[in-house]
Amino acid sequence: MHAGVLLAALLCASAPASADWDKIRQSGHLKVAVYDQFAPFSDRSSGIDVDLAKALAEKLGLKLSLLPFPAGENLSDDLRNMVWKGHYLGYGPADVMLHVPVEPLLMNESPKVSIFAPYHVETVRLVRSARSMPAFDGIDSLAGKTIGVEKVSIAGMVLLGEGNGRFRDQVRIFDTAGEALAQLKAGQLDAVLANRSEIDAVFRDDPAFPLNEVAFQRLPRAGWAVGMAVRKEDQDMARLLQAAINEMKTSGELQAIFARHGVHEQLP
Repeated sequence: MHAGVLLAALLCASAPASADWDKIRQSGHLKVAVYDQFAPFSDRSSGIDVDLAKALAEKLGLKLSLLPFPAGENLSDDLRNMVWKGHYLGYGPADVMLHVPVEPLLMNESPKVSIFAPYHVETVRLVRSARSMPAFDGIDSLAGKTIGVEKVSIAGMVLLGEGNGRFRDQVRIFDTAGEALAQLKAGQLDAVLANRSEIDAVFRDDPAFPLNEVAFQRLPRAGWAVGMAVRKEDQDMARLLQAAINEMKTSGELQAIFARHGVHEQLP
């Protein structure tokens, strides 16, 4: 659907557009906040979230202004800095922030924002070398193997904490999941525990590096959905963005964005 048709369908028959949406429309730009150094979603102004931001801006008839930012101490800091207030150094806020967990607890703790439009479900998976680990029959198969994880990650937290630290001496910690995956590919590790999207983007279904699900008590097996956030009062913007995501899901455009980066789209 052309951007003008989308806007007409959602706004013309409704209440008058909010002042915030009028201001955004008059500016001609959609400011989208994305995490920096967060491959395959956003890294050096490229990735899935960057492509999604471009598509959303186009559907709203606007040009994209991308605001990459480093992750803060917690999600509440990120939402404050990039959605409803702006950083004290003068960066932000954006009109919308991508890759926000669509999670009830976070929603309840964030009264100044609306979190909506889930567009992907992330899961943690084990990717292994078929040569050094030809079979995987559950978590006990990790005994004696060298496993890479990213520091300060969900994967690292659950693996290091499993069984009162039974695997701690086998774990190698890297600055990024990409570095760990590169070492697995080079034959320096037996396996890596990471987000599936990170694994997909590097190995792209290479049969030499099969994926397995690993059950950890503290890890949700169904994964977690990610969506976007806007200021609470920007409900016109939220409705437009939700409609754009719905259209992209139906048309296959969202799936195509993920596929360009080698990632299997997992819809909520």
